[in-house]
Amino acid sequence: MKVFVTIQNKEIPVFADNLNKKTLKLLKLALDKKVESGRRTLKKCLQTLISIEVIGCEAILHSFNEKDSLALSLY
Repeated sequence: MKVFVTIQNKEIPVFADNLNKKTLKLLKLALDKKVESGRRTLKKCLQTLISIEVIGCEAILHSFNEKDSLALSLY
């Protein structure tokens, strides 16, 4: 399944096998919180974000530079 979320005025594709409204809401809340109060490494990842993959209760944030990709817990 593929949906899009808006982060920092960019449309980012979100891929998941099983994505419901609750998981999508948790993802959006976690990303908004990290944009405001995240550390430099996380903010760098969010600035170069190209896609998000949701696996279970984790979101894998893929960026242009592979070494900047991170995993983010949704719960």
